[in-house]
Amino acid sequence: MGRRLGQHFLVRKEVLERIAELACPNDACPNATDIVIEIGPGRGALTYHLLARAARVVAIEIDPVLVQYLRAKFRDEPRLTIIESDVLKADLAQWGTVTIVGNLPYYITSPIIEKTLALGSLLQRAIFLLQKEVAERVTARPGTRTHGFLSVQTQLLSTPELIFHVPASAFRPPPKVDSAVVRLIPKGDLPVPDQAAFLHFVSLCFRQKRKKIRNNLLDVYDKAALDKIPGTAQRAEQLTIPELLALYEKLLSEPRP
Repeated sequence: MGRRLGQHFLVRKEVLERIAELACPNDACPNATDIVIEIGPGRGALTYHLLARAARVVAIEIDPVLVQYLRAKFRDEPRLTIIESDVLKADLAQWGTVTIVGNLPYYITSPIIEKTLALGSLLQRAIFLLQKEVAERVTARPGTRTHGFLSVQTQLLSTPELIFHVPASAFRPPPKVDSAVVRLIPKGDLPVPDQAAFLHFVSLCFRQKRKKIRNNLLDVYDKAALDKIPGTAQRAEQLTIPELLALYEKLLSEPRP
């Protein structure tokens, strides 16, 4: 994504190398079938380091000017495929099992994470460079103020880990905030049969974050049913995913107003 679209380019070599190593550890990308999808390659700084480790890189870039630049810069690299597309409209499953890497813009972080984790067993791992605040929300534990819907959405489908912080000075031009690199390792079997319905329920629980769950759900569930379930007296940020799931299952059979 180009500067005119709000992108700040990561230029610090040691950070680029470390992200590439997280995407392709020495023992993880040795085969010709290993593919890394890079979201928003920009001017190709990280692309260069990924090509040093991965068998093949698919770079998805929305900015046509940067697409032309990348095609000229890497014209002699047959292992790189450059796709001009909005990543949210791209079919990420067409390449089979992949690792996904990207410096994600703040305003579409959540939908990109959702789309990435929707790959399920086709996803080996995801390495994302996020605004520090977002990285802390993605990895937040229950009972903390940063724990919210994005935390549950991400942790339902993956095990996220904040690996290291990246200062604003590592970018050109430098943004106003620091960033952090997060690694997502997808989980196997999901604890809920209808993931979309459960996440919709969770979004209602977090609708007004400082309110108790009971008050957030009054428009959706019967008041008497909510009053008899102890968990609804807490704020959603206090509950673990298993606790939210238990609450969801208890309310499934309850009457709606």
